[in-house]
Amino acid sequence: MATDTLKSTTGAGGASASGGLRRLLLDNGALTALIVLVIAMSALSGDFLTTDNLLNIGVQAAVTAILAFGVTFVIVSAGIDLSVGSVAALSATVLAWSATSAGVPVFLAVLLAIATGIVCGLVNGILISYGKLPPFIATLAMLSVARGLSLVISEGSPIAFPDSVSHLGDTLGGWLPVPVLVMVVMGLIAAFVLGRTYIGRSMYAIGGNEEAARLSGLRVKKQKLAIYAFSGVFAAVAGVVLAARLSSAQPQAADGYELDAIAAVVIGGASLAGGTGKASGTLIGALILAVLRNGLNLLNVSAFWQQVVIGVVIALAVLFDTLRRKAGATPVAGASQGGKGKQAATYALAAVVTVAIVGATSFLHNGSSAASAPKMGLSLSTLNNPFFVQIRAGAQAEAKRLGVDLTVTDAQNDASQQANQLQNFTSSNLGAIIVNPVDSDAASNSVKAADKAKIPVVAVDRTVNNAAVDTLVASDNVAGGELAAKSIAEKLGGKGKIVILQGQAGTSAARERAEGFAKGLKAYPGIQVVAQQPADFDRTKGLDVMSNLLQAHPDVQGVIAANDEMALGAIKALGSKAGKSVSVVGFDGTPDGLKAVQDGTLYASVAQQPTQLGKIAVDNALKALQGKKVEETVKVPVKVVTKENVAGFSG
Repeated sequence: MATDTLKSTTGAGGASASGGLRRLLLDNGALTALIVLVIAMSALSGDFLTTDNLLNIGVQAAVTAILAFGVTFVIVSAGIDLSVGSVAALSATVLAWSATSAGVPVFLAVLLAIATGIVCGLVNGILISYGKLPPFIATLAMLSVARGLSLVISEGSPIAFPDSVSHLGDTLGGWLPVPVLVMVVMGLIAAFVLGRTYIGRSMYAIGGNEEAARLSGLRVKKQKLAIYAFSGVFAAVAGVVLAARLSSAQPQAADGYELDAIAAVVIGGASLAGGTGKASGTLIGALILAVLRNGLNLLNVSAFWQQVVIGVVIALAVLFDTLRRKAGATPVAGASQGGKGKQAATYALAAVVTVAIVGATSFLHNGSSAASAPKMGLSLSTLNNPFFVQIRAGAQAEAKRLGVDLTVTDAQNDASQQANQLQNFTSSNLGAIIVNPVDSDAASNSVKAADKAKIPVVAVDRTVNNAAVDTLVASDNVAGGELAAKSIAEKLGGKGKIVILQGQAGTSAARERAEGFAKGLKAYPGIQVVAQQPADFDRTKGLDVMSNLLQAHPDVQGVIAANDEMALGAIKALGSKAGKSVSVVGFDGTPDGLKAVQDGTLYASVAQQPTQLGKIAVDNALKALQGKKVEETVKVPVKVVTKENVAGFSG
């Protein structure tokens, strides 16, 4: 934040009141932006300024803020740490695995998780200080190593978190979220380290001029070891808090969070060139990102446009910082006692102004009658897949027909982001919630909160474990997997070599379909599975993985893919072999998949009729909202679509 990192250099010549206001705004850019955002969201959405929603924002900012506090140490010292997201996932996985599978006492398991973060940080520091690797390269390597180890330890599946640690995701007194308390504590520790310790002063010195710091007697190499170790500790704590919220350690958790953490630090006023940055500024940066995401969800802004908006905000933050420096502000490492008093006064003034304006804008929503149309929220695991796009299309068409106001969000295959979206739905007092879980275990706490608020919840395509949903609208992934295995086996006459392209590790759909493949193939001992590799439900990865497998197994005769996108990538890799010497079976019945079936390059697709899934989910959500009885499970039958029956099939 500018007020933490900059000191005015205005001369003694009397500045006008307008000049003083301009200086105040320039020197407190991040705080000003946060105030403007809060006021704007309060004016645009009557659901924003509620106690529950404001606490949601705190919870949603917690993991990013804790990661960012650790990254602040690194950026202040002119480094970068791209590994914090993966280190967070690895630390949580170590805790869950050691406390469950290994039988280690929970207290020791927590220490092991923290030690994991420290070790990862020390390895980064050693590679940078003694191996002379650029921080970008060293931490990029750790990003890959830590994520890979997380997948190896967990075997690609979520691990249930011990109950005693899961309470970190709960609330105190039924209203104060524990993640917010942890965020505050870690923020105070970060502020103390930066402002009151020798290592903190060393960070600023190294970031300001590393060579000068070395010549001044600082042991720069050892200091860097400590700096990256600190970053690892904060990443480990963030990983534990995140896993506690999700009640499980997800091997793919916190994917991409390192970018959010860096963005929070930069938005908060730190310079990537080093020597500048404060914990309070980082906290404000994390809150800005959380307010943006929360507010855009409440305003029903497209998930795709949300990414655009957040990218623009980050760019504007850096641009604003540049303009501020040109306006005459000078970065400093710390603040004098007088400066700190001025800083506190600035915060107090900001709070008063915000409360006054927000209070005024709240009158915009007073007296407004509730909308006549029932309101629902639909959280999809991803919209980067035609299958889920079809679910959305079916749901939106049915909602329009029934006069339902439907808000659709995209979790981008991130269980934590989906938890945030479900929390936003709950605090907005929607009539009903439809959820297509990223992971069946990870969605449980959010669904329990909706149940507590008496909001009906409908699960679509995948169920929610350890929580009550009013109904499940789904096809049977396991049964579909068995049908896929049967189709390829019968096509090959019960003999042959095949490869299996698996879905994204850690997702329930990937596990269930893989289970179905295995069950189905047991009946055909003549079918030999020569390779199984994940391609993350992605067409490009399907192409790359299949191309690699063909080098080792050029005589393969069949391919089973856990979705049509990977199957289409495999077809591209196979070239002229597809549909002739090699038979490919996909899953989902997407438009592109059905076209490939019609063309003969894809032998079959196990179609789930996604449009019907979306339609039926909205129908059942409306019934539950109206207090009508709904079935516990509504099964939409899967169907093997081949060239013979594709013409009459409609998803």
